[in-house]
Amino acid sequence: MPPSALRPNHGNSYLHSFVSLMSITRKSILIIGLILLADQILKILVKTNMTLYQQIPVLGNWGILHFVENNGMAFGLSLPGSLGKILLTSFRIVAVVGIGYYLRHLIRLKAHTGLIISLAMVMAGALGNIIDSVFYGMIFSSSTPMQAATMFPEGGGYAPLLHGKVVDMFYFPVIKGNYPDWFRGGSSFVFFRPVFNIADSSISVAVAVILLNQKRFFRHVSEVEDSKREAAPDTEV
Repeated sequence: MPPSALRPNHGNSYLHSFVSLMSITRKSILIIGLILLADQILKILVKTNMTLYQQIPVLGNWGILHFVENNGMAFGLSLPGSLGKILLTSFRIVAVVGIGYYLRHLIRLKAHTGLIISLAMVMAGALGNIIDSVFYGMIFSSSTPMQAATMFPEGGGYAPLLHGKVVDMFYFPVIKGNYPDWFRGGSSFVFFRPVFNIADSSISVAVAVILLNQKRFFRHVSEVEDSKREAAPDTEV
């Protein structure tokens, strides 16, 4: 066996590390792109083909395409007023920039693939709703219960930059019933009531995965802390 075969091939090692790094980077970009594409295609189809509050049963009464719009947060939550809308959209943009930097940091740190992919899903979901908030008011006419919106209308959109509404469409009223007479006067209730979109789903699923896998996903934090402790000088007398 030649001596060169016994020596570690540092070139191949560096190449393998580079390929691995590019691989997870490309996976993250691909996941973000696919989620964004699916989210925006469905929103545009709903916005331009359904009237506001229109419902189309998909899974009987359990799964419904229900077109609604909201001014802000996931599952129809929002901040009041024009200023609240601008603040919420600005916060989203800042949050996405922060997520992007942290995602790049995790990739360079070679963190758990599941954590990187989950964070990419969170970023994709945030970007999906940002697109609605920033641009939809400029490129769509207003949706009404009587008429579907048109894309790039001649008279301009329904709102200025940063004032667009987020399009939601998934509604799963799995359980319907009435409270007991002694609670809320026997009024009706629906579970699950929120209407959401693909972007919301991406964020929710990713956060759930991260919470359920904290020990595995954040193992790199413990490893860094252990290495720091090992490298610290022994101050014992």
